[in-house]
Amino acid sequence: MATQYGHGGYGQGYDTGDDEGRYGYGPRPGRRPRLPAALRAPFEGRTWRELGYVLLSLPIAIALFTWTVTMVSLGAGLLVTFLGVPVLAAALAGSRGFGALERVRARALLGVDVPGPEPLRVTKPGALAWMGAVLKSGASWRSLLYSLVQFPWAVFTFTVTVTLWTLSLTLLTYPLWFWVFPTYAGEGGLQLYGDEHHRIYLDNPFEITVTALVGLLFTLATPWLVRALTTVDGLLVRGLLGPSLLSERVVELESDRGVVVDTAAADLRRIERDLHDGAQARLVGLAMDLGLAKEKMREDPQAAARMVEDAHGEVKTALQELRDLARGIHPAVLTDRGLDAALSAVAARCTVPVRVEVDLPSRPAPAIEGIAYFTVCELLQNVAKHSGARSASVDVWHSEDRLMLQVTDDGAGGADASAGSGLAGLRGRLDAVDGILLVDSPAGGPTRVIAELPWRG
Repeated sequence: MATQYGHGGYGQGYDTGDDEGRYGYGPRPGRRPRLPAALRAPFEGRTWRELGYVLLSLPIAIALFTWTVTMVSLGAGLLVTFLGVPVLAAALAGSRGFGALERVRARALLGVDVPGPEPLRVTKPGALAWMGAVLKSGASWRSLLYSLVQFPWAVFTFTVTVTLWTLSLTLLTYPLWFWVFPTYAGEGGLQLYGDEHHRIYLDNPFEITVTALVGLLFTLATPWLVRALTTVDGLLVRGLLGPSLLSERVVELESDRGVVVDTAAADLRRIERDLHDGAQARLVGLAMDLGLAKEKMREDPQAAARMVEDAHGEVKTALQELRDLARGIHPAVLTDRGLDAALSAVAARCTVPVRVEVDLPSRPAPAIEGIAYFTVCELLQNVAKHSGARSASVDVWHSEDRLMLQVTDDGAGGADASAGSGLAGLRGRLDAVDGILLVDSPAGGPTRVIAELPWRG
């Protein structure tokens, strides 16, 4: 398997596969906004989309709440008969449908992309099986709960948002329309205070200017207050209308299982290819040479002896290839003596001087130990071939419930695990066992790669 860093040292990322040397580049830096965020917030499209979300929330919440309360009350009242079951199932199904619309609305107006919950598991055809699946689905009941919780929250956010925006724009534009009061209402302007004896109006130029400035402050602050309110809406949608933690974990485990299966299949193909092209071909040639030597044993003993000697050399070469192949599958030194001795042997074969320090209270599980070994091997192979480093180090230690690996070098740097490179593949393999890969590799170096694996003794 070819291993490459990016062009000129580490370049844009590591690469450990023939098809993985496609380096991605980040987005071009855009223009800096001329106005700071606090001043441009009232003019941003995001602000008005959030306002639209809040304004739509009240009528939608009323419809949701009315549907939920009506159907649940009717279904609960009819539970003394069989009719209550389909009514409750219809209430839950309707709540799931409204939940799908809410996810679309949150995605369009708030930018909150929430995947749908786990689908219904209908084991048998028929209406009864469908009703049972709806009633047993946790996502259905979470959608129902969302319909009940969102109503009071929508009333609160609608009231606060409309009040804030109305007050802000009214005060900000007061210099443009304060003449309405003396002209049509017979008053001097906005009344700030009044009792039986005297009243205070905002009617002179100074007071009008201060009022507009206060309105400007409210106008600048209102988008951020509304954004805080819609953040809670996003949390409600994500928490009640999205997949449950258990289903997300199941999806993650299924994905990790796929990675493990693909990796195992690729390793089997590599082993088969190495055996077919290496040791197997040599053994076939060796068998043919020994057959010819056997035939010439009586006719030309000297020639037969030379052929046997050549065959002996081929046997040594085939044995060395088999040892290298076995080391690539699972080295004997790792099984017999653990990570310290195995990583020291890898460091001794590396063309770059490598310092190895292993501090473990005991040996981890064989599977974790093997993944740690091959992770360090792959990283050291990258260091030796493409980093341009003069020295490197490997540190292994135990921290709480994690096995920590750190490989550092003083090479060219610039490694990027997010560019679709080999480091991304290595990160995927670690993810399959709940591991983490962190890369710190500024341009010019040094490079530090930290891997975390779950500790299982």
